[in-house]
Formats: sequence, structure tokens, C-alpha cells
Amino acid sequence: MASELSGRSVAVLATDGVEQVELTQPVKALRDAGAQVHVVSPRSGTIQGWNHHDRGDPIPVDQPLGQANPERYDALVLPGGVINPDQLRTDPKAVQFVRHFVETGKPIAAICHGPWMLIEADGVRGRRVTSWPSLRTDLRNAGARWVDEEVVTDQGIVTSRSPKDLPAFCRKMVEEFREGAHAARRQDAGAANDAARTAGRPTGGAHRAARP
Repeated sequence: MASELSGRSVAVLATDGVEQVELTQPVKALRDAGAQVHVVSPRSGTIQGWNHHDRGDPIPVDQPLGQANPERYDALVLPGGVINPDQLRTDPKAVQFVRHFVETGKPIAAICHGPWMLIEADGVRGRRVTSWPSLRTDLRNAGARWVDEEVVTDQGIVTSRSPKDLPAFCRKMVEEFREGAHAARRQDAGAANDAARTAGRPTGGAHRAARP
């Protein structure tokens, strides 16, 4: 329905190298459902989309990351493409932006290589997820239960493997975004931070070097 996400604001975090269709199709699905959607990026103006190995179209940026307040958004989309999340996960502001959604229990939809950002924000520990197959070991090392399915949902975190899964991904994304934040995830994030303090580790997420 065109109004099921009316009044909801959604951030799509991306940069150069994003898999174009993994950004444009979710954005269309969200806007068709009535959501306000902003493409948020460390770059201003436009970012360069890709169609697998081929250069795609420039994609307008709605909000520079340095000016984006995650508190104003109700949900987050993390598209893939190898280059896109590989750049973002080395950007502390991008990781902190994602961490807000992890710690507040707001719904997140990540596809293909997008779950790399969830690893950086310590958002997959104990969660059942899927991804592009090459991320399987990374996700398992970060504490996730990786499965090979077209779309997986665990407490408001929606994940899919590749562009071929986009129809199922977009349907489940809209459904989860309509339901809103998950209190259980907020509690889990609080417990994880308490445990980190007790162990003398930094709170709010684990970096690659700290993975089990």
C-alpha cells in the first residue's frame, strides 16, 4: 500500500561503487510505500553506481554524512557492491551512523556486501543472517549464524544475498520497517556494552581486530 510507511524517514547509506540496483530498487519500494528516503553519503553531490563490473549511473546524494543525524531516521538500508561497503567500513562516521540503528533497535535492511557494515557496528552477534557468499566467514567470525537463503529476518535486521533476491528483500524490508524498532535488540545492545565495560573493552561495537 502506498501509505504503509507514511511518516517514516529512511536513510540509505552508500558511497562510490554501490551496486546500483541494490540502491535504486529499495529506494523505489520505500517511496512507493510512502516513506521519505534520503541517500546519505560521505561524498556530496553524486556517487557512482555500478552494475556488477560495469560503471553505472551517477546517483544523487540527499544528505552528506557529516550533516546527517541518525536520530531523525526510523530505519536504515545498506546496499552492497564490493567497493561501497569496503570504503564505508573504514570511515568512523559511517560506522557510528550504523551503530545508532543497531543500538536503538531500529530496523535495518542490508543486502549483498552491505552486512560488512553490520559487522563493524557489532550488529550481527547472535543474529541469523545471509549475504553474498564471500562474507560468510566474516559474518560467522563476528558471531552471526549465516544461512544461504534469499531473505532472512532476525529482530528487525533484514538481509539478502544478491540482486536476484531484491523482490523478496524489498517486500520484507517494507514489512519490517512498518513494524518499527525492536526492543529486544536494544536490550541486547545494552547487555553487550555492559559486558564490554566489565571486560575493559570499548563499548558500542567491535572492530575487525577484536572479533572472536
